[in-house]
Amino acid sequence: MSLDLLSMANPGVDGLMPYQPGKPTEELERELGISDIVKLASNENPLGLSPRARQAIEAATAELCRYPDANGYYLKQKLAQKLNCDSDQITLGNGSNEVLEILFRTFVGIGDEVIFDAHAFIVYQLLTQSCGATAVKTAAKEWGHDLDAMLAAVTERTKLICIANPNNPTGTFLAPRQLAEFMARVPERVLVVLDEAYYEYLKADQRADSIGWLTQYPNLMVSRTFSKAYGLAGLRVGYLVASTDITDLLNRVREPFNNNSLALAAAEAVLDDADYLAEGIALNEREMARLLAYFDQRGIRYIPSVANFITIEVGAAGEIYDALLKKGVIVRPIAGYGMPSHLRVSIGLESENSRFMDALDEILA
Repeated sequence: MSLDLLSMANPGVDGLMPYQPGKPTEELERELGISDIVKLASNENPLGLSPRARQAIEAATAELCRYPDANGYYLKQKLAQKLNCDSDQITLGNGSNEVLEILFRTFVGIGDEVIFDAHAFIVYQLLTQSCGATAVKTAAKEWGHDLDAMLAAVTERTKLICIANPNNPTGTFLAPRQLAEFMARVPERVLVVLDEAYYEYLKADQRADSIGWLTQYPNLMVSRTFSKAYGLAGLRVGYLVASTDITDLLNRVREPFNNNSLALAAAEAVLDDADYLAEGIALNEREMARLLAYFDQRGIRYIPSVANFITIEVGAAGEIYDALLKKGVIVRPIAGYGMPSHLRVSIGLESENSRFMDALDEILA
């Protein structure tokens, strides 16, 4: 007699597909036996680790026999100073993905509805389904969020609205005025999470005062990460800022020691490395412009992006993705986001982007 494990699992697990990350370079090496691989699939900072973060990690190794600070006191103090908020408003997570998971586990359940864009970060769909809630996907507007459609989709069962700004995988963004008008119209009983994983890549006039809005909108939460512009993707540090009432509830669900000692030390240090952050942003702007000029010259359609990646339309995206792999270039297919004709390309170093352009030229020829 075989054991029917699926019937024993929580209802939301049935039909749930695991998150598919960008292909690791080691996996491609094993599969095809090639080396000198360029990875432009996961929107990482191509500069490598911040020198200050590296020094902090080395210093922290002396105490690795001890548990980390379960509350991340010093990192939260530094974040609170930078963000002009109270440290009690901050919840730390093992990347912003875990922060979102904590949020869903705290507030979303069977019978609830969660609203997000048709091309939004796929983790929203996975978390909604795993909680047994109903996903309500609104049609995109020029590949970005249609805020009017989201408001129109609100019902008595709506628990949460997820907005990524800039959005992944499309790179589109909502101006501060649009978000302010949206928040003014959202019913107070509906929670809103503003996912700002790529916030640092926005120019000053593109950045909403989302943290400042928390005093006006107790139903608003803002999540950010150290995995992108701050270059700590491998250490997994994210955080969510909200009212102290929300934060208190999240910390009841959050696992203790969810950030390790090296991650905490590196995040504290990189917040002080303004030169590293500026260098990464400048590189991103410079190489984004070079890639866009290449796409324009080749007649390749793309979605204008304000993040550290660009999404291009190439028709047979799966075939081109496979062909690029054989040339040692990893990009990201996004058919799972309802975009089967598109590929998402992270902005890399000049040499990495040149490899990608040369490989794509050969394939398209």
